[in-house]
Amino acid sequence: MTGGVPGGVTGGGAPHRLTLRVYYEDTDFGGVVYYANYLKFIERGRTEALRARGVDQGRLKAEQGLAFVVTRVGIDYRRPAVFDDLLTVETRLARLGGASVVMEQRVARGETTLAEAEVTLALVDASGGAARLPPALRRALTQA
Repeated sequence: MTGGVPGGVTGGGAPHRLTLRVYYEDTDFGGVVYYANYLKFIERGRTEALRARGVDQGRLKAEQGLAFVVTRVGIDYRRPAVFDDLLTVETRLARLGGASVVMEQRVARGETTLAEAEVTLALVDASGGAARLPPALRRALTQA
């Protein structure tokens, strides 16, 4: 994870960390984590990173009619995770646009990087159209 990108607003600071264990249901017949399950792991990491910054996505939708949707995921798989591994999902704000957020994420076992992802989220309104980030949400996302 490289941190901020020039020209973009960044959150800076240390990444948020979520610890999770690999269960048998996460693996294929050989006991290796099925590749699509990394998307679930990083989703949990993003959700908890937002929550740690005071962003309650359920309340955002209920009170303001706004929701984040994933518009792009780029993921590089480095090494496999296996049954019963204890993993850490690190999430860091990379860029903040007018109606979008880009997050860098890393899944690791100890110091070993297993996967790295860059995820673009768009903020949408109830009709599914792009919505600008409200000032309070922008502040919450950029707090260190």
